[in-house]
Amino acid sequence: MTSTALLEIRAVEEFLFREARFADEHDYDAWEALWTDDALYWVPVAGSLTDPEHKVSVMYDNRRRIATRLAQLRTGKRYAQSPPSNLRRTISNVELLGVEDGDTLVGANFVLLESKPRGLVTWAGRYLYRLREVDNEIKLAAKTVLLVNNAEAIPTLGFLI
Repeated sequence: MTSTALLEIRAVEEFLFREARFADEHDYDAWEALWTDDALYWVPVAGSLTDPEHKVSVMYDNRRRIATRLAQLRTGKRYAQSPPSNLRRTISNVELLGVEDGDTLVGANFVLLESKPRGLVTWAGRYLYRLREVDNEIKLAAKTVLLVNNAEAIPTLGFLI
């Protein structure tokens, strides 16, 4: 592996770690600024990985819906996150998966701890990212969250923003 490739993976890792920190710390403005105008945020249920337009998903948001979801959270009146959960996630096994239509495809595993008044919840899974360079900055063009327990009922979605 050349040093150039190593710098590329390191830049990607730094971006993913920063995105996770913004989400964990409820920095909605910074987190929203990471997305492209045509972004998609998808959390499929088990067995629905092929067609989010026609299959049920936990979440399938375009850029406008991402902004609406964040606007609701900024009010401080969203019942599911009042008070907001304390979150901390670990991102690991970051892999550059290839390039498609000029975007870099990336995979990474995650474990997230969510602390809320009813107790501690552990979430785990794999993230699939579509990253794009825009004005010399890495941006999120798409993010898919493959939960380990995506075939089970999900009692809260607060950790998904």
